[in-house]
Amino acid sequence: MTAVDDRPTVTRTAPPADLLRRTLRRHATGVTVITVPGPAGFTATSFTSVSLEPALVSFCLSSTASAAPAVRAAEAFTVHLLHRDQEELARRFARSGIDRFAGASWRPGEHGAPLLDGVAAWLTARPVLFQPIGDHLLVVGEVVAAGADDGAPLVYHDGGFGGFSPARAD
Repeated sequence: MTAVDDRPTVTRTAPPADLLRRTLRRHATGVTVITVPGPAGFTATSFTSVSLEPALVSFCLSSTASAAPAVRAAEAFTVHLLHRDQEELARRFARSGIDRFAGASWRPGEHGAPLLDGVAAWLTARPVLFQPIGDHLLVVGEVVAAGADDGAPLVYHDGGFGGFSPARAD
C-alpha cells in the first residue's frame, strides 16, 4: 500500500508568529470574558476544556497583559461565555488602559471573582496550574461552580465578531 500526501504545501514567507496569526484567523471560536478578584478581567478566545474527571478548564493570556498580575494572584477565576448581542462587552474587556468594569453590570461571585450579568453561561474555577509557555501564561483551573442561560453565542472569526446558527439536520 502506498500512502499519498495530497495536503497543500505551506511555503514559509513570513515570520512564524505572522503565519500562526494569519492561519488562526480562519478558526472560529467562542468569545469569553475572564474575571478575577480585584476586579480585573479580559476578553479571551483561548478558553477550552481540559478534563471531565476532574472537571478542568484552561485559558492563556499574554505574560505582559495588564490583568496578568491579578490572574497570578487569584484564588478563583470566572469564565463568561458571551451572548451574541454582547459584542460591546467583548470589545470593552479587550481594550487596555480603561476601567473595563465601568458600565458593566456585575456582582461579586461566591468565590471572589466578579460575575457578569446577562451572559450565555459562566463557570468559576480554582487555579491548579500556572505555566509560562512562550510569551503567554497557561492557566488550568478546577471547576467549582457553573450556570447557564439560553441564547446564541458570540463568535470570533477572521478579525470580527458574529453569531452562530446550527446547520439544519436533514
